Amino acid sequence: MAAPAGRWVEGNGCMATGRAEPDREMAVLVVEDEEPIRELVTTALRFRGFAVQAAATGRDALALGRNVAFDLIVLDVNLPDLDGFAICRKLREGGNTAPVIFLTARDDPADLREGFTGGGDDYVTKPFSLEELVLRVEAVLRRTRPTEAGPKRLVAGDLVLDEAAYRVWRNDDERFLSPTEYRLLHYLLLNRDRVVSKSQILDHVWHDEFAVDPSAVETYISYLRRKLDDRDGQLIRTVRGVGYALRTPDGDRPLP
Repeated sequence: MAAPAGRWVEGNGCMATGRAEPDREMAVLVVEDEEPIRELVTTALRFRGFAVQAAATGRDALALGRNVAFDLIVLDVNLPDLDGFAICRKLREGGNTAPVIFLTARDDPADLREGFTGGGDDYVTKPFSLEELVLRVEAVLRRTRPTEAGPKRLVAGDLVLDEAAYRVWRNDDERFLSPTEYRLLHYLLLNRDRVVSKSQILDHVWHDEFAVDPSAVETYISYLRRKLDDRDGQLIRTVRGVGYALRTPDGDRPLP
């Protein structure tokens, strides 16, 4: 059955076209207090083959996010009880690494920066096309799902990244990273002992599908340094005027 196309405005909308054929049903949480929008988004994602649960309040979102393993969360920023950015931060603090796409009527760069630095992975500005939202959900899932090919573990001294388990350790202590932090560390480890520029990081970590403030690279480098106990920059080095490099500790053989 084909579905009509178009944009919704003030609660009127359309069904996204086409069907996805994922290898398994991906679980998505939709958090939106406006019932017409919530139902439209939920229906569009189910039509594309996702298993969708919905919440109308921030408290319900936190309860579901803490007790259900979602592959992705679509999170409205302006909720009646808790701000969407605060919800994302609370989930990240609790170890939830599911990628988050914000729904927001805000377009101020400061607001968007708050969303990204708080652990968000993408945003869609209201009013929006359901087709665009579904495409962004699929794009974020492609970027954040662990790969099946290649090495299962990347190691640099006492730093270990397990691709299959989607986990990171340093000094045998597990470090909980957001999806964007994980992708950034993964890219740096793949290019261990090589300097990568900001533009290369933007292309490979955020991809070039949607515009991202280049300052996000510096922000996420600082997050990684803090979480990896590398505040002095001995592991992730800044090469001024060029970019960043994850340096192999003395005596550690570089990747081929």
